[in-house]
Amino acid sequence: MHQLGEAPKYEDFQEPAPQNEQQLLMTVKAASVKNIDKGRASGGHYAAHKNLPEVVGIDGAGVLADGTRVYSTGITGMIAEKALINKNTCTVIPDAVDDITAAALPNAVMGAALALKYRAEIKAGDTVLINGATGVTGQVAVQIAKHYGAKKIIATGRNPESLNLLLELGADKVISLKDEDEKIIERLKEIHHATPINSVIDYTWGHPAELILNSLKGGGLHHVSTKVRFVTVGSMAGEQIQLSSGLLRSSAIEILGSGFGSIPAEVMQKLPHEVLPEMLRLAAEGKLKIETVTAPLKDIETAWNSHVPAGKRLVIVM
Repeated sequence: MHQLGEAPKYEDFQEPAPQNEQQLLMTVKAASVKNIDKGRASGGHYAAHKNLPEVVGIDGAGVLADGTRVYSTGITGMIAEKALINKNTCTVIPDAVDDITAAALPNAVMGAALALKYRAEIKAGDTVLINGATGVTGQVAVQIAKHYGAKKIIATGRNPESLNLLLELGADKVISLKDEDEKIIERLKEIHHATPINSVIDYTWGHPAELILNSLKGGGLHHVSTKVRFVTVGSMAGEQIQLSSGLLRSSAIEILGSGFGSIPAEVMQKLPHEVLPEMLRLAAEGKLKIETVTAPLKDIETAWNSHVPAGKRLVIVM
């Protein structure tokens, strides 16, 4: 990529060379294109690219010199034939998991498993609401919540076909965010009254988050509210919400974030060695699925700007 805001171009680039014994050269087989990749490339993300021209892509799947198949984040950009990785933070890929799945799944796992396990602190038997579940990470979150023992999973989203798919992936109830506000709040209140919601994993923020928070509002002086952890992971519906002081005073709602700055270092250290191996094993067993579309590296400029269907991850194949 030569300029922020432009698509990366297919051209020769100097092969990276390890600078110390902690660095390894990976032959990249597949790398996914995610919102964070596009955000960094646009210049709008706080971790925007600065040393242009530069190879884009934060993670991918590939092969080490000894033939070991691994997933890793990159020291250098990963949408390339070669990349540098840290030997202490890569994850071995099970034989039953293909390179495309191995490249596509981990980022969604980070946005789902870390939010569920370490921020929402999900327990077996919990009721979980996943807001904005029709996206890639939301679909993965539904499956992981089931794996972690959620008794009931409620999923919201705007795409009708994807909402139906969520029922196949493990959701018990789905709510369309295209419905009128009053209808959404009424349904959520009914569910919360029947089986109190323990946690919300939110991928939209904005107006949908306002509706959910208002539906979880406590009943006042003689009502003891159920504790709800509201964990925001994304902001697809906007960066701002209106939140009244009274709503928080009348409720046992805890609002948290899940992302690079909010996850403790000791938890992030578990990601490549504990969390990802467990999730890749689930994928190998057919218990964790992700839908993808692929394009060859030579078509990166066209693929970068192409429309990717809802709920699918674009993967560049080397």
